[in-house]
Amino acid sequence: MSSSASGKLAHANISNGWFRESGAMWPGQSMNIEVNQVLHVEKSKYQDVLVFESKTYGNVLVLDGVIQVTERDEFSYQEMITHPALFSHPNPERVLVIGGGDGGVLREAIKHPQVKEAVLCDIDEAVIRVSKKYLPSLSVSYADPKVAVHIGDGFEFLQNKKNYFDVIITDSSDPVGPAESLYQSRYYELMRDALRDGGIVSTQGECQWLHLPLIKEVLTFARKLFPVAEYAYTTIPTYPSGQIGFILCSKDKATNFKEPLRRMSPEQELKLFRYYNADIHRASFVLPNFTRLAIGDIDQPAGAPATAATTTATTTAAKSDESS
Repeated sequence: MSSSASGKLAHANISNGWFRESGAMWPGQSMNIEVNQVLHVEKSKYQDVLVFESKTYGNVLVLDGVIQVTERDEFSYQEMITHPALFSHPNPERVLVIGGGDGGVLREAIKHPQVKEAVLCDIDEAVIRVSKKYLPSLSVSYADPKVAVHIGDGFEFLQNKKNYFDVIITDSSDPVGPAESLYQSRYYELMRDALRDGGIVSTQGECQWLHLPLIKEVLTFARKLFPVAEYAYTTIPTYPSGQIGFILCSKDKATNFKEPLRRMSPEQELKLFRYYNADIHRASFVLPNFTRLAIGDIDQPAGAPATAATTTATTTAAKSDESS
């Protein structure tokens, strides 16, 4: 735990009352949030953990310098990584969440009355512990009797599970550090094998403005392992470029992620969800042309120039390969 000369908590990413997020996965840009006070600083066994109270975004959870959750906008991510998957399954009784120690995905999953068992596996107990203290609107899910918690590596946890879960949601950080193995083909194989027939996967799928080569890579091997694999996205102001995507896969070739299989009434949607509704579900799979071209959903017309976004993403990936 770090403290300043005044005895107040301090952190290397906070200077002159502002938190600054920058990283190799979004070169040339940064995110700044004004800080009211630092609430928690810790070096866990796996990562740097920071919680601060912001001026306009509520409490903020940061891992290894990267924003994971803010109380103001977290619902758009939690709802959209969860509900398109669960509403695409006819009867999701058993749900597994890999990562997601803040409890937000669990909170959303147990809104479905079909869910009888919701298991969370997170490698870092510190995330769960600080979330229970500083993010009560998310971690309230831990009090539900349907919820079970396992502290450990999700990769290893899945190796001991076969044909058990109906939906697996991987709420991971970016593919560096503790989450690196969760973006590999072998991990998707383990998820597939842990699902019952008709099972569905939803994973954090990065941003189409920044990570098109990675998105294409994951979709390419996912489509070899599952008969159905799609990319969707949501908007969220405190994630890089204001968007984050999800990769959804199904073991059932008849699954149509773009149309909810089950629905709630508009009144129920308004009561339970702040972001998700059936129309948003459908719209989240409507991708811009530059993304459709980059991930191979459509072919580049003869003689048409590459879009600036595609060119930039490809160049960035090439530079990363050269430096590795």
